[in-house]
Amino acid sequence: MCSCLKLFSFLCPQDQFDNLEKYTQWGIEFVERYTKFVKERSEIELSYAKQIRNLSKKYQPKKNSREEEEYKYTSCRAFLMTLNELNDYAGQHEVIAESLSSQIISELTRYIQELKAERKAHFHDGRRAQQHIENSWKQLESSKRRFERDCKEADRAQHYFDKMDADINVTKADVEKAKQQAQMRHQIADDSKNEYLAYLQKFNKDQHEHYYTLIPHIFQRIQEMEERRIERIGESMRCYAEVERKVLPIVSKCLDGMTKAAESIEPKMDTKQVVETFKSGFEPPGDVEFEDYSVSMKRAVSESSFLNARGESRRRSRSKLWPLIKRNKVKTQTGAS
Repeated sequence: MCSCLKLFSFLCPQDQFDNLEKYTQWGIEFVERYTKFVKERSEIELSYAKQIRNLSKKYQPKKNSREEEEYKYTSCRAFLMTLNELNDYAGQHEVIAESLSSQIISELTRYIQELKAERKAHFHDGRRAQQHIENSWKQLESSKRRFERDCKEADRAQHYFDKMDADINVTKADVEKAKQQAQMRHQIADDSKNEYLAYLQKFNKDQHEHYYTLIPHIFQRIQEMEERRIERIGESMRCYAEVERKVLPIVSKCLDGMTKAAESIEPKMDTKQVVETFKSGFEPPGDVEFEDYSVSMKRAVSESSFLNARGESRRRSRSKLWPLIKRNKVKTQTGAS
């Protein structure tokens, strides 16, 4: 027997055929559950990529707006570069979703249909083989019971003939009739015996072929089917990881682009832009000069006439009305003194 038969061939068909059928059905359901998991992951990737793209689009500068003018600053340009890299980053998540769909979901969906058809064929062959051996057994039992019944009938006929043959009161014709009946019953019993032997030989041959050829071969195919299923799941899991691994270099480039954008920010250049934007072009104002209010204290007492008082009063009034004429005021007062 082939070495690969050493596992499932140990299962007794009468006891474990149904259990093996349940196990293979569980195997299909497991593949379906894993496929559903990958499908949900793909949907999450698509949803995430969509949200990232919408976020990038939301913060893009609008044309002919104040925001567009802001991008003359390096920090704003760096933010724009980050948004562009983020958009590319979202694209990689779309790539993940598309790869999961084409390389795993579609393949496993098709494989599940093939697996169901193959499993159905194997268990159809198994049930047919089981039905064949059961029918062979029923034929054997039927021929055995018929042989047993015919033997009993032949035995009764023989006893009846012996009784008739020993009875002196019966006619020779009755004895001959009982003899013929006994011989007929013996012939029927012999035919039943031969038929029983033929069915017995047939059943033993069928049983040997069933347990040593048909069922082991069916179990071998089921085992190979299961090994392929398990291997296929392993390949899908490796592909699942590889799909994401393939986009990592591009994702890394997106992140490098964001880092490069951050490093391109020049604070001094931005502040210089502010100065160039808001400078007025006017010269700074001059120094504020000293206002000497102590000049009036230097006047002599002789100068306190009515006219001088009126003149002083006028000068003070002019000083209050024209506070900005400081230089002329000071010069005039100094000359008077």
